[in-house]
Amino acid sequence: MRILKNDFIKYAHDEESADQEEETGWKSIHGDVFRYPKHKSLFAAALGCGTQLFTITIFIFILAVVGVFYPYNRGALLTALVVIYALTSGIAGYTAASFYCQLEGTNWVGNLLLTGSLLCGPLFVTFCFLNTVAVAYKFTAALPFGTIVVIFLIWAQVSSPFLVLGGIAGKDSKAEFQAPCRTTKCPRDIPPLPWYQKTLPQMAMAGLLPFSAIYIEIYYLFASVWGHRIYTTYVILFIVFIILLIITAVITVALTYFQLAAEDHGWWWRYVVFGS
Repeated sequence: MRILKNDFIKYAHDEESADQEEETGWKSIHGDVFRYPKHKSLFAAALGCGTQLFTITIFIFILAVVGVFYPYNRGALLTALVVIYALTSGIAGYTAASFYCQLEGTNWVGNLLLTGSLLCGPLFVTFCFLNTVAVAYKFTAALPFGTIVVIFLIWAQVSSPFLVLGGIAGKDSKAEFQAPCRTTKCPRDIPPLPWYQKTLPQMAMAGLLPFSAIYIEIYYLFASVWGHRIYTTYVILFIVFIILLIITAVITVALTYFQLAAEDHGWWWRYVVFGS
């Protein structure tokens, strides 16, 4: 906030100066900052899946705090995840289609297909591989074929219709995007950036502080998954989750501001990867 305040003071002083020839910093890219991102269908799909994941996490925390999950019923959590994922697919479809249409996208059906497979596709491939290994080694944790069929039916009969209905609602209720300033026809050249302001170093920087804030709870969670401990302190975990959200939001906004101050107007995808 101190840096932002100093920049406002500097720019206000520059406007009052008659010898100011050219704008610098984030003020110089006001005509490019609202230019639509590349691969906007994938961008909208990622936004929709992220909104759905956040909603699933909140519902899981609510069920955990009220005592639905207890230590010796490990299947309750997985069942809740499958059911809540199916019921919240409409949120992903609505968010993705609404944002995609605001970005003047036309193939909203393809965007819905991408939204439905962006999260579910990698999970399905990983699950099939792990379950095949479990069956090959005759582990008791392997899911039987009947359970897999039930999960597929839930996805086909519940999740997919909700996704389509949410997408239709998002497409029909979209509001036209109104940028506060006019976007130039030709994009401004991005100046060379130092190594620490490039994507990979900033991704590492954006993930370090949030990870350090939840490291202890992650240790106990993994110990519970591996069967060494029983995890029951869901209230503390929820508090840590709130702290994680705050830290992630602050770091994402700060790094995005520094990127704009360096006259790099390609902030859309950076904003997503910083937060994830």
